[in-house]
Amino acid sequence: MVILEKRVAKLTAFALGRFVARACRAARLKGAVHVLLTSSAEMKSLNHRFRAKNTPTDVLSFPAASDAPQTLAGEIAISVEMAAKNARLLGHSTAEEVKILVLHGILHLRGYDHECDNGKMARREKQLRRKLRLPEGLIERASPPVPRRKS
Repeated sequence: MVILEKRVAKLTAFALGRFVARACRAARLKGAVHVLLTSSAEMKSLNHRFRAKNTPTDVLSFPAASDAPQTLAGEIAISVEMAAKNARLLGHSTAEEVKILVLHGILHLRGYDHECDNGKMARREKQLRRKLRLPEGLIERASPPVPRRKS
């Protein structure tokens, strides 16, 4: 299920739903994923409520509760405003940025955690980005660039 509280140019609920299904198959995530595209204000509220952080964030993942039906893998919330800002800075469309954030959220639902996995999630995200034809990933952008050696 895709809920568009905020619209994204050139990205329909149907198209995003198809991408979510492709990304879940590629990541080998079983179960449905619900996606909410919303405002930064709503993301700040969710981040405060569930993570005790009183700031907006671009993407949050919520794994299904243990007593939820096995047909549900979890839910992902995305700030359209933050996605649009990042897309402008990185030179791609907001629709592509939303897909990058969805993939990132799916990997969290799959059990990856880039904050403590020594790069395992980053490597998997990079593989899946290539497979799904997406630009640079969320984790790679946050990492400082590796300096090139002069020849």
